Amino acid sequence: MKNTKVFGIGFHKTGTKSLGAALEVLGYRTCGPVGAQDPDIAQTALSKARGLVPKYDAFQDNPWPVLFRELDREVPDSKFILTICPEDEWLARAVRYFGAKETPMRRWIYGTGSPVGHEKTYQARFSAHNRAVMDHFRDRPSQLLVLPLIADPQWAPLCAFLGEDVPDHTPFPHKNKAGST
Repeated sequence: MKNTKVFGIGFHKTGTKSLGAALEVLGYRTCGPVGAQDPDIAQTALSKARGLVPKYDAFQDNPWPVLFRELDREVPDSKFILTICPEDEWLARAVRYFGAKETPMRRWIYGTGSPVGHEKTYQARFSAHNRAVMDHFRDRPSQLLVLPLIADPQWAPLCAFLGEDVPDHTPFPHKNKAGST
């Protein structure tokens, strides 16, 4: 069990699975997405998160990004990682991967369950989230790492942020290179 909790708070399709795999290589017990199909996710996300936080060291994908303020308040001294990619690239990845398929999770996050036909809404929410995270941690840079993982993931920034050694002879995990990270 690690002493510090680590929350991946980048939106899906920004390298969240790669981040989760990297954290596992570093010895973190990692929790992935939770509640995507829960029709009541807007009401249950925080209680689900509270129940999982004691059981894991690190968290990635949804609902963690949406709950970053609450997690920051309720889990003192945590570290937060905002995985990012260019907005246009992110939108293309989201449309390609999710298509017209809807989920309760995406309805909660974006107000509509599918990016198809709602591209501007998705892109605006993505951009607003990233700005809100940067603003929230503006005066606490030691708690936030902004990490671009899509093009060329590297161990050095992640390990420096977490105080971990860079794994010898282990390439940084790059999951779902075809666009489904």
